[in-house]
Amino acid sequence: MSVRSRVLHARKRTVAIVAAVSVSGLAIAGGVVAESSADAPDKTVSSPADTAAAVADLQASADASASAAAAQQAAAAKAAADRAAAAKAAALKAAAQKAAAAKAAAARAAAQKAAEERVAAARAAEQRAAAAKAAARAAAERQAASRSESRSALSGSPQQIAAQIVPADQLASFSAIISHESGWNVHAENPSSGAYGLGQALPGSKMASAGSDWQDSAATQIRWALGYMNSRYGSPNAAWAFWQANSWY
Repeated sequence: MSVRSRVLHARKRTVAIVAAVSVSGLAIAGGVVAESSADAPDKTVSSPADTAAAVADLQASADASASAAAAQQAAAAKAAADRAAAAKAAALKAAAQKAAAAKAAAARAAAQKAAEERVAAARAAEQRAAAAKAAARAAAERQAASRSESRSALSGSPQQIAAQIVPADQLASFSAIISHESGWNVHAENPSSGAYGLGQALPGSKMASAGSDWQDSAATQIRWALGYMNSRYGSPNAAWAFWQANSWY
């Protein structure tokens, strides 16, 4: 084995020894034995100091490589974490935008529905008002026609007309009151109070609620007087009882 080969071999042994010591945590102090050959006295063998320096250089190089690898690994881990954070932020932003769009769409739909409901309600109210107006007009027309038919069907003296309008069990009391108030005179008028007609309505224009011909129609005046007795006393019989006690009604 040549001197150079022996030196290289010694260096390899030294590196192996230092590596073993580094793993086990032990510190080994010692020299490295150099072999020399008597056949080559002119060749020098590396000193232990040179060998230790070489080992230190190798260790430093290994440490530098390890540090570089650790730095690269940390950089790769940081880059991966940054990418994950960016992806998460993008996902959160997309979710927020989607939720905002859904909320806006829901608000628009609700506003449109409310507007449609208001329009429908207004239209329905107009239709109900028109229907009520038409019904009232029809009812008024029917009532007017009924009154006209009733007036045309009624005939005879005021007493005879009263017999056709006033219920039979109330007729005697009704007749007694009218006899005392107006003597069955359709145009009877109290000069002091202005009361007018068969039932002495005060004022006489009150009887317009029973018909526009209240000034001359016995039927209209009798209907008004009957309605007045019913609303104020409950019936002509009760009104006559009051009249007998007070001489007025």
